[in-house]
Amino acid sequence: MSYPIGTPGTPWSSKEKYQWYQAQTIKRSYFELVLSELEEIAATMAATIKVEQYGLLQYPNNDYPLFVIKSLDWQQDKPTILITGGVHGYETSGVHGALRFVKDKLKAYQGRVNFVVAPCISPWGYETINRWNVDAIDPNRSFYADTPAQESAAIMAYLAEHDIKPLMHIDLHETTDTDNTEFRPALSARDAIDQKSWNIPDGFYGVGDTGRDDPAFQKAIIDSVKQVTHIAPADENGKYIGVALEQFGVINYDCKGLSLCAGMTDASYVSTTEVYPDSELVDDENCVQAQVAAIVGGLDYVLAQLDS
Repeated sequence: MSYPIGTPGTPWSSKEKYQWYQAQTIKRSYFELVLSELEEIAATMAATIKVEQYGLLQYPNNDYPLFVIKSLDWQQDKPTILITGGVHGYETSGVHGALRFVKDKLKAYQGRVNFVVAPCISPWGYETINRWNVDAIDPNRSFYADTPAQESAAIMAYLAEHDIKPLMHIDLHETTDTDNTEFRPALSARDAIDQKSWNIPDGFYGVGDTGRDDPAFQKAIIDSVKQVTHIAPADENGKYIGVALEQFGVINYDCKGLSLCAGMTDASYVSTTEVYPDSELVDDENCVQAQVAAIVGGLDYVLAQLDS
């Protein structure tokens, strides 16, 4: 895979990483598109939730405050549900799906569980439509102690400081065509390791954790999502992105071993969503609805287990 920055076969130094950063441009506003909606939620749902700042990214072009939405009436004897979006800032429906769930669905579960929702973990990535942060680091491979990724460190520190131990964690993502046209070529250049193109699935699929495999939980998510959008068929090898299916619509990754966001807690129920916004069968709104349906499907399953 060719890339305009760096020397083929040589990993990037700080010089090339800075060249990459300088080549990025602001394409949309975190403040206008995300924080404005967050302010609206805070105002209209003040009896149900509160919005807390948990960090501040101090980047060369701007400072980015980081926020979580948290249940106002926190009950220590109730389970906690963690929802994260925008770990890869360019994955739009993850950010707006998290916000939409809060606006449209959260009240229905009030009193039964506590919620912590971090809708946009990587705001600079959201603005520049990037997978990486300003240091050419992928936050979703950086959830480990002493991580150099500010985005990953900030949310982990918040959870630790407040002793938040979720029962369920769902992390909202997308797989886009730019994975092959931009991000994997950049990764190949940065690390001087050849990266083959993904065979990008056309439709929704979920990613479970090999260390916490729960097929019934994953199936509940798929059953919910397929009411609003299509589930991706497997490729000719019975795989998604090179990984064999655990069941229709689901693959498993070693989330903790790969330092993924989904692996940052010991939640019993964990899933990463993957929406394909470049499909001819969907639009932006449908992708947001798919994310909401995934949260609802997983949450309803978990609550049913608690009630049984």
